[in-house]
Amino acid sequence: MKDFAYLYSPAEAAYCFSDTHPFNPIRLELTLSLLESTGALETVDCLAPRPATDEELLLIHDPDYIQAVKLAGHGELSPLKAQMYGLGTEDTPLFDKMHESAALLVGGTIEACDLVLSGQYRRTFHIGGGLHHGFRGRASGFCIYNDTAVAMAAMIQKYDCRILYVDTDAHHGDGVQWAFYNRSDVMTVSLHETGRYLFPGTGMVTERGAEEGYGWSWNVPFDAFTEDASFLHAYRTVLFEACELFKPDLIITQNGADAHALDPLTHLSLTMESYEQIPQIAVEAANRYTDGRIVALGGGGYDWYRVVPRAWSQVFAALTNRSPFSGHLPEQWVTRWQSHSPDVPTTWADPPSLYPVIPRRPEIEEKNWETVKRLLWPFVDDTKKEQLSLLSPYSE
Repeated sequence: MKDFAYLYSPAEAAYCFSDTHPFNPIRLELTLSLLESTGALETVDCLAPRPATDEELLLIHDPDYIQAVKLAGHGELSPLKAQMYGLGTEDTPLFDKMHESAALLVGGTIEACDLVLSGQYRRTFHIGGGLHHGFRGRASGFCIYNDTAVAMAAMIQKYDCRILYVDTDAHHGDGVQWAFYNRSDVMTVSLHETGRYLFPGTGMVTERGAEEGYGWSWNVPFDAFTEDASFLHAYRTVLFEACELFKPDLIITQNGADAHALDPLTHLSLTMESYEQIPQIAVEAANRYTDGRIVALGGGGYDWYRVVPRAWSQVFAALTNRSPFSGHLPEQWVTRWQSHSPDVPTTWADPPSLYPVIPRRPEIEEKNWETVKRLLWPFVDDTKKEQLSLLSPYSE
C-alpha cells in the first residue's frame, strides 16, 4: 500500500460558471502551483480523474435531472425548465458541457475513495471535489452534482463500509446530509456558520437524522465572528466523539476554506491557524480509528489568492505526514501571482492584526460550547457529560 496520491487534471478547470463567478477553478491552479513551488509535488503520485458514469450518478441523482443537465450544457433546455432544476440561476449559471465537467469532478471523488478502500493508497486528496450542496433533483449553491454523496453511495455498494463525512466549510453540508439522513451506514458531521445569516439556512443542532439514521447527523452551527480557539476546540471534541460512537471504516473530509476572516461570502473569523490544524486533527483521527484511511476534498473558499491556496496546501501537508508549512511563501509563487492580484500573501501565517478585536468574544465562545454540549448530550454517558461540563468553553 502506498501512502498518498492526489487526483487532478487540467480538464477540471472546465467546471467554470464565468471568470467572475466566486466558484472559480483558478483556485486549483493557485494551490497546485504553490505546492509545486515548495517541492511538495515531486515525490507523490498524481492521478487523473475519470468521468462518473450515468449509472454512478443515478445512485444519488434523478434520471430526469441528469438529462436536464446534459441538455442545459448543450443549449437545449428552456430557461423555464432550467429554473425548475436550479440551473441558469445566479448561483449556478449555465455553461458549455456542464454535464461532462461536473461528471469529471464526481468521478475524481469516486476514484479517490476507491483507491483508499481498495487498499492501493492510505490517503488521497481530490482538490476539485467537495460540491456538497447538490441535491437529488436540482443544483444548488454552485454545485451541479454532489460528488461526495455519489462517491459514498458507490463505496457502500461496492465495499459495504461505514463512512464518516466531516465538513468544515462555512456553509452547511446540506446536500450530503439529506442524501443519507435516514441511513445508518453514513454519519455526517458539519461544522459551519449558523444558518440565521448564511445560505443554505439549515444545519441546526436539532437535525440529527431520522429512522435508521437517527443519531448519525451532527451539526455545529457557529455564531458569526467565531474565532480559531472556539472553532478548533469544538472541532476536535466533536470529531473524536463521532469516531468513538460511529466506528467508521473511512473518513472523508470536505475542506472548504470560506470560514476564514477574509472570505467575502461568510461571517466567521478563522485565520490560517485553523487551516493548519483542521487537517492535522483529521489525520490524527484517521490514524486512531480507520487505520489511516482518509479522503480529503476541496470545497468552498472565495478569497482566491489570499486564503484558498494556503489552506488547501496545509491539507496536502497533513496528508503527506508533514508539519504545517510555515515561514515565507516561495518567492517564485509570490512573484508569479502578484501580477494577477495585489492581495497575494507572502507568509504562510496571517498577520496578528488580520481583523479588529471581536467585542463579543467570550459570549460567542460560551454559546458555541453550549451548542457542542447540546449536540453531544443525547449520545454520551454521564461520565462524558461531566467531563464536557468541566471543559473550558475555549482553549486558552
